[in-house]
Amino acid sequence: MAAVCVFCGSRAGSDPSHMAAATAMGAAIARAGHELVYGAGNVGLMGAVADAALAAGGRVVGVIPRLLVDQEVCHRGLSELLVVDDMHTRKRLMCERSDAFAVLPGGIGTIDELSEVMCWNQLGIHAKRVGFLDVSGYWTPFLAFLHGMAASGFIPAAEVADLVVHRDPDKLLSGLVI
Repeated sequence: MAAVCVFCGSRAGSDPSHMAAATAMGAAIARAGHELVYGAGNVGLMGAVADAALAAGGRVVGVIPRLLVDQEVCHRGLSELLVVDDMHTRKRLMCERSDAFAVLPGGIGTIDELSEVMCWNQLGIHAKRVGFLDVSGYWTPFLAFLHGMAASGFIPAAEVADLVVHRDPDKLLSGLVI
């Protein structure tokens, strides 16, 4: 069983397709027999991905800092809940507990988590696949930005080429978990 870490918003967002995609992603992870690792919230896309994985019989591990237990309305029905001291520990544990990363729509926190794992890949701290569930073209501008960074010589083009991008959760998983 592989562990797939999902980074996504603690809000639902304004496009209903994002919530539907989070639900589909959680169910796909469980159906494939993988473990979901995520930020432990029970609201927004975070709650949807976890609830769907649990409903499909999957194992779900949530990692949340004490500070956010009340703010993000901590999910209490998880297979395993890890309450940690700070955001740095949260990101480190999520990375350690995961074999690959799937990024769904989200905000600054999602970008922060994504940037950290991409940086760690670049530095050789780990070599884990990163993929985007590009629902309704949400990530298209960000991916164009990454291509621009590569074209300007600030990141290796191979790192951008190695990113997995799909609109379908099952296809994204098949590209992430090899």
